[in-house]
Amino acid sequence: MSCLDRPESRNYPRLAGALALVCASCFAFQACGNADSEAGEGRGDAQAVLMSASGVEMVFIPGGWFEMGSEAGDPDEAPVHRVWVDSFVMDRFEVTQDQYRQLQMSDASRFRGDRLPVEQRTWIDAIRFCNERSYEEGLDPCYDEETLECDFEANGYRLPTEAEWEYVARAGSNTRYFFGDDPRRLGQYAWTEANAGNGTQVVGTRRQNPWGVFDLYGNVAEWVHDYYGEDYYSSSPERNPTGPESGEFRVVRGGGWSSGPEDARSSSRVFSASVDDGCMVSDAIGFRCVRPPLPLELEQGSQ
Repeated sequence: MSCLDRPESRNYPRLAGALALVCASCFAFQACGNADSEAGEGRGDAQAVLMSASGVEMVFIPGGWFEMGSEAGDPDEAPVHRVWVDSFVMDRFEVTQDQYRQLQMSDASRFRGDRLPVEQRTWIDAIRFCNERSYEEGLDPCYDEETLECDFEANGYRLPTEAEWEYVARAGSNTRYFFGDDPRRLGQYAWTEANAGNGTQVVGTRRQNPWGVFDLYGNVAEWVHDYYGEDYYSSSPERNPTGPESGEFRVVRGGGWSSGPEDARSSSRVFSASVDDGCMVSDAIGFRCVRPPLPLELEQGSQ
């Protein structure tokens, strides 16, 4: 048995410097409240598309409140709790293999193609990419690669927190998926075990979510910043939670090409042990990046 053929388990179950603001004609810039407003509820309004200095499409995500978790899912998805996240910008697509190689990083993806998502990368590989991308664009890196600590005040790239990821995935919804509760519709928005054909697919080829973000469900599941804590929701802070201070595993969200509909729900939480072990990487785990809005983006988004 090779290290990539290990039996499936709860350790990721069922998964083998300036910016130009580019407003696409089909997107409206709509903010959803401000950082001190109880009225700021994350709605599913289409957002402005940004083009990063290195040519990556991103989406402005306005800050807001949402109900995180589910009482109808696995035990670690409860309790449902009200969370605020500040505004941020997120990659519109999962990080692709051409983006990864552009920063002179070694790509060991199983499924090869420039516009396929990068996979078979550890959590540490993902944060190193975030730092390299920050350097490339003249931004301050977020991660200390020795201690693995994240400076959330830095203006560079990092992995989304669990809360940020779920906030975007929900896009104002309280249903299993941002499009409702019916898993039969999942194939319109996601590449999963039902339609992916035993591998990843070109990013952005399913429908986008209401905020203009693609492949949040399926294709590859996505590393997030947080350590995994089974009971973390019971003590999670109300504003901008970043997960437990320590742990053995990191959280993975969204499900991948080999996932069923349960793993592709907005609130589904799984984890992987391949945080720093290249022998345990999965061909169904990738990532996308976020960062704080730059001043011009924040000014535009608050109007």
